[in-house]
Amino acid sequence: MILGMSTAAFTMLHVVISLIGIASGFIVVFGLIAGKRIPALTMLFLVATALTSLTGFLFPIKGVTPGIVIGILSLVVLALAIYALYGAHLAGKWRGTYVISVALAQFFNFFVLVVQSFEKVPALHALAPTQSELPFKMAQLGSLVLFAVLTAMAYRRFRVG
Repeated sequence: MILGMSTAAFTMLHVVISLIGIASGFIVVFGLIAGKRIPALTMLFLVATALTSLTGFLFPIKGVTPGIVIGILSLVVLALAIYALYGAHLAGKWRGTYVISVALAQFFNFFVLVVQSFEKVPALHALAPTQSELPFKMAQLGSLVLFAVLTAMAYRRFRVG
């Protein structure tokens, strides 16, 4: 039991929150690329992504895992994004900090989605059962390249005011 829910129910809640964060995150990142702010979806993305990390810490895990490390990094990056947006109002260098931290938080979400997909989706698991095989490595490299390009585009195109 986690927070009064069965592990299966809690896992489902965690997955739904994660998918909401990922979907809203892509909309926010593409909004930045288009030079637009989307306040309601940005708030949804920030909250859902923070909740994804926080609920991830509640699973019964012993020791530090890559997921825990990604969760901690995600929360640090989200704190920067939140301060840049709501505290510094995207002034000066905080605009760039915001764009990069939003894109990095979205990358962390997507990175974990890829890892979990290769663990849980039978067809993907068959391609890379230990996640050291070429298909997994190519998926992660493709994700990294995609987010590097998206981040550069957002950084170049998003302006305040």
